[in-house]
Parts: sequence; structure tokens; C-alpha cells
Amino acid sequence: MSESEQDPTADPADADANLPARLGEERLNEPVVRMGMFGVEDTPDTSGFGLLRVYQQPPLDSPRPYGSYFDEIADTLGLSDAIERVVVDRGELTFHVRRERLPEVAAKLRDDPALRFELCSGVSGVHYLEDTGRELHAVYHMLSITHNRRVRLEVSVPDADPHVPSLVGVYPTCNWHERETWDFFGIIFDGHPALTRIQMPDDWKGHPQRKDYPLGGIPVEYRGAKIPPPEERRHYQ
Repeated sequence: MSESEQDPTADPADADANLPARLGEERLNEPVVRMGMFGVEDTPDTSGFGLLRVYQQPPLDSPRPYGSYFDEIADTLGLSDAIERVVVDRGELTFHVRRERLPEVAAKLRDDPALRFELCSGVSGVHYLEDTGRELHAVYHMLSITHNRRVRLEVSVPDADPHVPSLVGVYPTCNWHERETWDFFGIIFDGHPALTRIQMPDDWKGHPQRKDYPLGGIPVEYRGAKIPPPEERRHYQ
């Protein structure tokens, strides 16, 4: 479009909204969540990236239209008051669901003939240490065998209140997946019939896939066996 054909009522600021300089200014206004390349503290910085600032990313919220079959799923699902936001990224559709409405949304996905997501193929835990008030995420991976479609449900909860309603009553296969997510991340699935460890020993302390879990130096003792921390183990030269 030439300058003579441009809309005289258009706001010139809108045309600059996606310029790299404008986007860069918005990024610099986000909170700094950590410094340095790897977030290492109290150690000499030999990387040359000690002054690097890592900014908190704003929550993604994809605009309509979403593309592919995603708009059809969103329209059929409805329940807009139960959905915090919708994210379409790398060809995948994710509904961020309010935790108290999770069983309702999952049941609608399963039972509506136009949706028919018959299978929950897994539950993933994620720990975002810097996401204050939303540190723990549970992600449900749904598959419609009838329509050959996939969608994800994601629920965010604070570390101080890590409770999510269990989906075992909607998808029985979640029994094992929710146990694993509890085992590794400490998310408590309310209503689960037997929320016990499934990977780690029963007497294990803590949840080893959380970002604040120590990576080494922990003496482990259970079931009569003792594993010393790394610095105390025998090594060969």
C-alpha cells in the first residue's frame, strides 16, 4: 500500500508496535529474574556473562484465529470462564485451565461427540522457580482417537498450595501418571485413590525433579543400603 492509499485515521503508533526496537523496549521493562549465564551465585564468574540479565517472560496468550482445527475445538469446548488463556505454539494447542474447573473441562473434552478426546496419554510436571504464585504446573496430554487430534490442558498452582483436582475419575490412566508427577514434583492431586510414590523409594525425602532440589552431595540411605554423596565416593585415576 502506497502512502497515498494509507488509512488517514490509522494510528501511526500501531504501525510501529512490532518493530524490533519497540519490542526490545517492552522486554527491558520486564522484571529481572536472575543475573549471569547460568544463574550460579557466590562463585567466580569465568564465562564473561556475569552481567547478563534474564528477564521474566510475559505470559503467552495467542489471539484468534488459532489456525488448523484449533478454533473448532475452542468453539466446541466453550467454558470460556474456566479457561485462563489459550496458547498456540509450534503447532500445539494448550488450554490454561483454572484448577477448580479442571475435571469439568476434561469431562467435556471426553464426552462431547464433536471432541471425543478419549485418552489422556500422560501428565507432566513442570517447576518454574521464578514464576511467583504459579511455580508448579501440571500438563495433561489429550488424544482424540476418533478425530486424530491432540490438545493439552495446563494447570498452574503456587508452591505454597500445590493442590490440583485428580482426573482419575475422568481418565483412569491418570492414576499412574499423577502418582509420578506427585513423586517428582510434589503436586498433590486431591481425590486420587492412592497418591503414593511410584518411582522413588517410599521413604525418599523431597521431590527430585524440582528446580530447587540439590543436584548432589546428598547422602542416601534406604532399605538397608547407603549411598554416600559424590565427594565421598571412591574414585579411580
